[in-house]
Amino acid sequence: MGAQHGVTVRELVSGLGLHVFTPQANLDRVIRSVDINRPGLALAGYLRYHPAERVQLLGRTELSFLEGMNPREQALRVFAFCAYEETPCVIITRGDIPPETLLSEATRRGLPVLGTAMVTTRGAATLSNFLEERLAPETLVHGVLVDVYGIGILITGSSGIGKSETALELIKRGHRLVADDAVVIRQVSDDTLLGSAPTLLQHLLEIRGLGVLNAMTLFGAGAVRTHKKLVLVIHLEAWQENKAYDRLGIDNDLMKILGLEIPLVTIPVRPGRNLAVIVEVAAMNFRLKGMGYDAAKAFTDELAEAISANSVDAVDSSKEQSPLSNSQHSRSGF
Repeated sequence: MGAQHGVTVRELVSGLGLHVFTPQANLDRVIRSVDINRPGLALAGYLRYHPAERVQLLGRTELSFLEGMNPREQALRVFAFCAYEETPCVIITRGDIPPETLLSEATRRGLPVLGTAMVTTRGAATLSNFLEERLAPETLVHGVLVDVYGIGILITGSSGIGKSETALELIKRGHRLVADDAVVIRQVSDDTLLGSAPTLLQHLLEIRGLGVLNAMTLFGAGAVRTHKKLVLVIHLEAWQENKAYDRLGIDNDLMKILGLEIPLVTIPVRPGRNLAVIVEVAAMNFRLKGMGYDAAKAFTDELAEAISANSVDAVDSSKEQSPLSNSQHSRSGF
């Protein structure tokens, strides 16, 4: 099941490099909404539908509107605007300085007032992207995530089946490790899943008999990456003699993760099979399908045409050799 987690204002400050105008304010307030609000109507006095739970973004328009008020009116509007305890923070754009009235009222209520040098539209886009990624629904999956030829592949299977060993061989062959054993998968958009490793397990690889290895220390920074878009799942399972496996590659299985369906390939494991090479070929074949060429479909189409042509030839041949046809020729004198 996916879950939506909150982001503290402190994490927002650290992630986007924001300036803190109110150092005594509560930076542990939690942001739970990806939406951003520009509170022009609220500062004008209309608070009936004010979305106080959102991050409040004040640009040059809102600041100039505040500064144009007389001191008493400005104090009343700021008092009402800062009165909502669910407001996580206020962000000032363009490197502007917030009015002293806002700073004093926010400090009194523990409301963080932050600043950024970005223009308002750029700041809104950057903030929105940050919150969408951090607040995206997520789930934890047991498996290995690797980047093979630019394809994000999640390798799943029962414990001890050979997932980590396959990942190790792929790293030796020049591919990159994203996560081993536990993969955090986030739905960052309607059709995109992003996989990464839990912080404590980043760059680590567990090989039975050797223990925990650091892939970046062993193979260099080019052997790892922090996150990757997930587009293909390869499931490893022990070979079963009585099970019929797909030999043509025409079956299109899917695995549902966070409500999104991801292509699934099942690979039976038995001694002598080079799983790393098979994963590489699966990645290249997936890329070819994305470019419009499906080898299995092309083969079945050609096979169907050949069968159809042979059937027509067989019918024509049987007509030429039928007794009825020979007797008709005899009676006609030819």
